[in-house]
Amino acid sequence: MRGAYRRALGRSRGGFTSKLHCLADALGRPLAFLLTGGEAADCKAYDALIRLPERAPDAFLADKGYDADTIRADLAERKIEPVIPGRSNRRVKIEYDRALYKQRNRIERMFGHLKINRAIATRYDQLANSFLGMVHLATARYWLKFVHAA
Repeated sequence: MRGAYRRALGRSRGGFTSKLHCLADALGRPLAFLLTGGEAADCKAYDALIRLPERAPDAFLADKGYDADTIRADLAERKIEPVIPGRSNRRVKIEYDRALYKQRNRIERMFGHLKINRAIATRYDQLANSFLGMVHLATARYWLKFVHAA
């Protein structure tokens, strides 16, 4: 691995950056992460993340970046309810469970907790492996609040 791939960096509107995609459970606890370059579309991370859980989820909550017909077809084939709002440029408006979509804020709050760590918020690490290592350390700290002493 060399260059930008090894670093998982890419040009986006925000500059030279990367995107951190997360698979989380119903309580917003992170299960897996995928790091892509900043220019990569969100829907590119879908294939890698959907294969990870041991048990198929009942619903897939995601933002408009994951609104693609292929993703919706794959979710229907897997018998998973897509809770993804349609993009504004869609000709046919997509209906989704708005009450269930409100639960997506748990993942946004989780990212906020992880970004308390300055190294994650500003991405000091050059290599993707170093950055993901820091993300995993922060995730372990985040998970500690869900562990109860016996």
